[in-house]
Amino acid sequence: MPDDAAARDEAEEASAFSHPVVPPDVTVAYGDHPDQVVDFYAPRDGAESAPLVVALHGGAWRAPYDRQHLTPFADFLARRGFAVANIEYRRGSSLPQQGGTGPVAGRWPETFDDIATALDALPRLVREALPQGDPRRTVVVGHSAGGQLALWAAARHLLPEDVPWHTAAPAPLRGVVALAPIADFVTARDLDVCSGAPAQFLGGEPVFEERLPYADPAALLPTGIATTLVQGRTDTTVPYAVAEAYADAAAKAGEVVGLTLLEDVGHFPLIDPAADACAVVAEEIAQLAW
Repeated sequence: MPDDAAARDEAEEASAFSHPVVPPDVTVAYGDHPDQVVDFYAPRDGAESAPLVVALHGGAWRAPYDRQHLTPFADFLARRGFAVANIEYRRGSSLPQQGGTGPVAGRWPETFDDIATALDALPRLVREALPQGDPRRTVVVGHSAGGQLALWAAARHLLPEDVPWHTAAPAPLRGVVALAPIADFVTARDLDVCSGAPAQFLGGEPVFEERLPYADPAALLPTGIATTLVQGRTDTTVPYAVAEAYADAAAKAGEVVGLTLLEDVGHFPLIDPAADACAVVAEEIAQLAW
């Protein structure tokens, strides 16, 4: 059975990454760093006004995985009538971690700086570069590590007031759709998700607990923003126990979070335009956006 699961995961990943990169209609910078850019995709149906989907890619917050692998998904949504903003952000070093075998996950605090800055700038950028996008109908969608960032972006008003990412009021979002998100850092760490990425992202075990209140979606509840999690039951990259832990934390905080578990679906079909699961994701977005 483990061999079958590994083979399935490999095939699903290969399918998701087999699509050619889809160039955006326009790319705009929101900062001076090369990674501080947003790719915009206009709705392919020619609509003059369309809901805005903010897309945050995954890849364990590690440098080798950038927004390019999410461009077929962004194009898929544009072909379904959405305006799409595919945000890039600073990630961990491409060099192996000290004492480890893989690249470092994330950059503290730069990754969070970028998400906050990009989202704060987005209404202006959309007016200038993607006038078809309606910021009043914004849904934030993130996959895997990007799912964590999407949930975090919707919870900035719950951050301590002395941190620069704090906002005085909830973000004006129609909702969040988090796809196989790393939504509960403690559960993810205990399951060794992405080879220790959650602890690396926060700066290592010595500061892990200290930084949880600033980064862990499960610690930033209730958001008051409509939230749906979509997860494959056979996901071995981010097991569905992580999503369930977040949903349980939300319930304890008095908030109902939607959790859609898809049978015989792993980690990558959620962003693969060739997979049925991707159509389910689009429908979940549409239910919030329209």
